[in-house]
Amino acid sequence: MHRIIATTALAFSLLLGSAQAEDRPTLEIVWPAAGSVIELGNDAEKAIGVIVRSNLTLLPAGKCGDNSQCGHVHMKIDPDGDSCNIPGRPYNSMNSDLGGDLIKARFGHCPDAAGKHVIGILLADDHHNPVLVDGKPVTALVTVTTK
Repeated sequence: MHRIIATTALAFSLLLGSAQAEDRPTLEIVWPAAGSVIELGNDAEKAIGVIVRSNLTLLPAGKCGDNSQCGHVHMKIDPDGDSCNIPGRPYNSMNSDLGGDLIKARFGHCPDAAGKHVIGILLADDHHNPVLVDGKPVTALVTVTTK
């Protein structure tokens, strides 16, 4: 009897722990895949689309209301520096105007648009603050080569 209760308690705690882990905000870059070679757009911004996936609802900034499972993303190309940012901005792109899972990467702002780059995505709340898990921002990175 004690063994059945202990087993049931263990199973319940594993299920509870699993449910709590799934509630933690997640973020991943679906496209482009790591190591991809990507042809840049023909426009002045040499833009490509980046597709992300999150378990948060991605809406325009200011549209989440009371939904704490909602936000948007900010993107930097080569996030260790600021050389690819839009002039005067601390990022290269964000989807705070439209929301959704598509974000525009503007390689034309980089000193060298063609070459090896890191695309970094940050999950932000309705007020542009980083979403934190265990005190760390929720981010996703992928390294690509552009041509």
